[in-house]
Amino acid sequence: MVATTTKRKTRSEVPAEQTWDLTDLFASKEDWEKELKAIQANVSDVTQYKGRLTANAQNLLNGLQAYENFQKRLIRVSTYASLKSSADGSDPENQADSAKVASAMAAIGAKLAFVENELLQLTGEAIEHFISVEPALETYWKMLADILEKKPFTLAPEIEETLAALDEVHSAPYMIYERSKSSDMQFDAIKDSNGDELPMSAALYEDSYELSPDTEARRQAYDSFTKTLRQYQNTYAATYATEVTKQVTMARLRSYDSVTDMLLHPQQVTKDMYHNQLDVIQNELAPHMRRFAKLKQEKLGLDEMRFADLKAPLDPTFNPATTYEEATNTILEALQVMGPEYSDIMRQGIHNRWVDRADNVGKQTGAFCSPPYDVHPYILITWTDTMRGAFVLAHELGHAGHFYLAGKNQSLVNTSPSTYFIEAPSTMNELLLADHLLANTDDKRMKRWVISSLLGTYYHNFVTHLLEGEFQRRVYALAEEGTPLTAAVLNEQKKAALENFWGDAVTIDDGAGLTWMRQPHYYMGLYPYTYSAGLTVSTAMAKQIREEGQPAVDRWLSVLKAGGTLKPLDLAKKAGVDMSKPDAIKEAVAYVGQLVDELEKSYE
Repeated sequence: MVATTTKRKTRSEVPAEQTWDLTDLFASKEDWEKELKAIQANVSDVTQYKGRLTANAQNLLNGLQAYENFQKRLIRVSTYASLKSSADGSDPENQADSAKVASAMAAIGAKLAFVENELLQLTGEAIEHFISVEPALETYWKMLADILEKKPFTLAPEIEETLAALDEVHSAPYMIYERSKSSDMQFDAIKDSNGDELPMSAALYEDSYELSPDTEARRQAYDSFTKTLRQYQNTYAATYATEVTKQVTMARLRSYDSVTDMLLHPQQVTKDMYHNQLDVIQNELAPHMRRFAKLKQEKLGLDEMRFADLKAPLDPTFNPATTYEEATNTILEALQVMGPEYSDIMRQGIHNRWVDRADNVGKQTGAFCSPPYDVHPYILITWTDTMRGAFVLAHELGHAGHFYLAGKNQSLVNTSPSTYFIEAPSTMNELLLADHLLANTDDKRMKRWVISSLLGTYYHNFVTHLLEGEFQRRVYALAEEGTPLTAAVLNEQKKAALENFWGDAVTIDDGAGLTWMRQPHYYMGLYPYTYSAGLTVSTAMAKQIREEGQPAVDRWLSVLKAGGTLKPLDLAKKAGVDMSKPDAIKEAVAYVGQLVDELEKSYE
């Protein structure tokens, strides 16, 4: 492990090689400031087409090209400010720059709203005619087709403008939730098994105590966490109920059959695909995860398996250490199976400062990948010299490889696939890393640790987020029936979803019912279940790569290069995975069952 220091470094004290190189976006802060001013002046490059965008094929092409080129500039400017703020949110200059960008983007967004409004006036026949006259419009075919699909659910232009003007009000539930969670919540301090007092916060609970091998500290932290959640349950229930009411009302206003139809629409996913993910995984995964919970209870010598214990490490004294250099070399070796083109992108990412890995005051927690078009992706992580970090880095490099290939092979409007697919390339890298580690060790504890890490990935995507999705499904059904969403109702639904999954293998206390309050995901539409969809696709694909080798790799690379040119069902089919039926989900669940089998056998 890295030696702990009493004082975290400030951003200026961090060695440059541990930070990302923002000069690839702008050579200097002055250049960024000039471009921020320029885009505000240059919005007329696009607004000159207002009122005549769809007058003829040439206008449409010129207007869409101007719009796309302008969007590239907006992305660069906003990404620069966003990355600086993520690296050090405590710097007043970064805070001010973020506010400047937000204000400029809001003003520009209002001026560009005409583009979609005018495109919505087009018919399918008109689009086909324009493309036949001006073949270069073919690039925009998917974008135009997607807008056409929204047409039946679009209101009169003046109503759409009114709704757009109320955007800040519509975003209020999420903003209130986030602000309260980050600023208002106070937690009782806890004690570890030695009787030493430890500080407690939501971030400490989720990043540390929940995963602690110290049962006393872990359970005390859970009690402190749920005690504070209970104090906020009525406020958060009112906030979340407002969000749900907004969605249900918008679905009715826009004449969708249900709120679920409305929320699935932008994902381009059928209701069957959505329900398959929720139903098959819950029904078929539960027996495997109950075995895993019982194994953990036995090996940790717990009196009972509580909800608070689910993330405890199976082998508390084994946490393999690795340096950043060793970990990145291992990742590159593991990903060689993807071929030279992909491996070269990974090498660039690691050696050309795409990754910000330092720990410094003001740095955002967690990990992400940000992909400004025509530059290269940027990855944020905080490196701690543990092998677990290698899985996190491999995951983010999976996003980077995807965005890089899509950006090199598609125009900006065609780079982003549905959120249903977005977690497939990232989890693929985790699976390939696990395969590599398992193939290159005879150490029983190391093998057990790798399998446990893989099960952590499946737990995150197939249990935590999947059960969030199940909770959402229950909540929207109740809302459409007119049931008031009080704290008691929400707690009861969350607890019931957990009890249904874990059965008698885990004690689900009343505090577990409060954990719907943990996640911001409920304010992001039907987002949680998509984690399981991406991992289902990557599990099926990793199996094909193991069995077929190069032909499967070639199919996968062609899918990454396709970006957002296809709907998620077609992207998966191009890879050789049929998500219209439950078979791939059943296979992924069976694979998790095999992992639990291997863990059980390792103790024989």
